[in-house]
Amino acid sequence: MRVLVTGGAGFIGSHVVDALVGAGHEVVALDSLNPAAHDGVPASLHPAADWRFRELGDPDAARAAVEGIDAVCHQASRVGLGVDFGDVRAYVADNDLATATLLWALHDAGFAGRFVLASSMVVYGEGAYRCAVHGSVRPGPRHRADLDAGRYEPPCPACGAPLTSGLVDEGAPTDPRNVYAATKLHQEHLAAAFGRQHDVPITALRYHNVYGPRMPRDTPYAGVASLFRSALESGRRPRVLEDGGQRRDFVHVTDVARANVAALTAPEPVDGPLNVASGQPCTVLDMARHLANAVDPALGPEVTGAYRLGDVRHVVASPERARLLLGFTAAVGPAAGLAAFATAPLRASVNGR
Repeated sequence: MRVLVTGGAGFIGSHVVDALVGAGHEVVALDSLNPAAHDGVPASLHPAADWRFRELGDPDAARAAVEGIDAVCHQASRVGLGVDFGDVRAYVADNDLATATLLWALHDAGFAGRFVLASSMVVYGEGAYRCAVHGSVRPGPRHRADLDAGRYEPPCPACGAPLTSGLVDEGAPTDPRNVYAATKLHQEHLAAAFGRQHDVPITALRYHNVYGPRMPRDTPYAGVASLFRSALESGRRPRVLEDGGQRRDFVHVTDVARANVAALTAPEPVDGPLNVASGQPCTVLDMARHLANAVDPALGPEVTGAYRLGDVRHVVASPERARLLLGFTAAVGPAAGLAAFATAPLRASVNGR
């Protein structure tokens, strides 16, 4: 199978390329080498792939990349919360407009194969919650006054009582709470519209917190695991926001790559979203402790009480649908995976650090 992997030189994309080549597929890899995440061409790129270093949003580059392909694995994206709202145009250009250009090129090419989209758990907003009185509820956005006062847990929107967090599944309503989340949901909507018109199955893999080797170092566009890892590498304590009690699911990048291959090659294609998660959630503070203990216990995390307004409190996934429909179960647990990540190589940032 000839597969186009967009964002193929990126953290997740490069692992997807490796997995596809290792499974015997022909890979065309397109990447813009955006300086927000890359300091030139990474040394880890698989030599068997057909590398194209061009912008996905360039119509000519998109048209050339989709020529003769059997499947698309769309990983290209500007990730993370960025610096502030001033990044909004870059996020919309890199995530929404580039996706629209890819779909436009596929439309012109008469594409009828499988399409796997790298989506994210951020489309859910807050995760699943229950109130002892009102049952399943959806908390609204958190307020500065509460966060300033150290009230991090969202209350019941009906009675204000404390809530219990649970597992969010793919049927949960979407509620993006920041620019990145809004662009990821729009990618899902654009791809779904293309799929309906062209009778193409669109598998949207909603990644949870991905970590592992080749994460970019020292950039606001990296995930929290990379930020903590970069701090430890520099001899600094990881700085944990809020009280560190935020619950997340940290899934290893090799498992994410396997999920992509499974979605592209399963006997029956899956049309719709799938959570890609380890199924073993932990708090952000516990994750920071795992990393620090593996590097230097004296560099234990610093709990700052600071916050980012676009963050949510708890997002923990149910991985059951991916297990049932793809046969996918994560192989790397957080304890072993984070211990190995503590000394795994990171990718140099644009300033070469």
